[in-house]
Amino acid sequence: MTDIAFLGLGAMGSRMAANLLKAGHRVTVWNRSPGPAEALALAGARIARTPKEAAAGAACVMVMVRDDEASRQVWLDPATGALAGMAADALAIDSSTLSPAWVRELGRAVADRGPAFVEAPVSGTLPQAESGQLIYLVGGEPEAFQRAKPLLKAMGPAIHHVGPLGTGALVKLCTNTLLGVQATVLAELIGLLQRAGADAARALEAVAATAVWSPIATRHTRAMLAGDFAPQFPVALIEKDFRYAVAAAGSPAAAPTIEAARQVFAEAMARGMGELNHTAVVRLYTA
Repeated sequence: MTDIAFLGLGAMGSRMAANLLKAGHRVTVWNRSPGPAEALALAGARIARTPKEAAAGAACVMVMVRDDEASRQVWLDPATGALAGMAADALAIDSSTLSPAWVRELGRAVADRGPAFVEAPVSGTLPQAESGQLIYLVGGEPEAFQRAKPLLKAMGPAIHHVGPLGTGALVKLCTNTLLGVQATVLAELIGLLQRAGADAARALEAVAATAVWSPIATRHTRAMLAGDFAPQFPVALIEKDFRYAVAAAGSPAAAPTIEAARQVFAEAMARGMGELNHTAVVRLYTA
């Protein structure tokens, strides 16, 4: 049993914290809005008023927030940040999808205070978070990775150490880029097929029998043809990840396909689809 502070209780974070409680850990939670924390309190979590308060006395502090800016505030805010409340022998884990540059900067800030730090972004959406089947892409020193691994197992059985700090973020951005590019291409193909008068479902079923198909393409196609855009990985979040990927590449010219797909998601956001699932981009190409 470990004393864990879990900060950030969005759709993914709330499920991850719940699995830590189910595994028998003592969990203190914090979230900007009180609702998710109150729900976890019913399952045995303690609620903290600030990240700093949550981190006090915790052997491990985990964060799962939206972006670099939110991560910076949760960890480093001078008055309420978690790092100011952590013991020097504690372990810091950030599972947010962040830019490699910020992960490295955060790593330096944590090292200055003493705690060990790993980045541990995840692959998986709500069903995997709910069932504890997330895939971890961990960056950091081997010793810190070994400390984190038993705790991460409560939330996912596949835990990959991919390299030093920043590498986990980069691998996660690669993963999400492959996901998003497939979504934009399938959206365009569905529009192309429908405008040509073809049965898009039947046509793509035939494509699915070939070697070029992927498992996620099946899920994307079903959601797009059914008009099911319930948010699991919203347009706004995947567009953010594409921005981080382009920045990591150095420029749009260094990643032209990624930048082109980012612009598709940006257009979907401009048309009010930001909080819909990323598969909603099909609406840009269909009647």
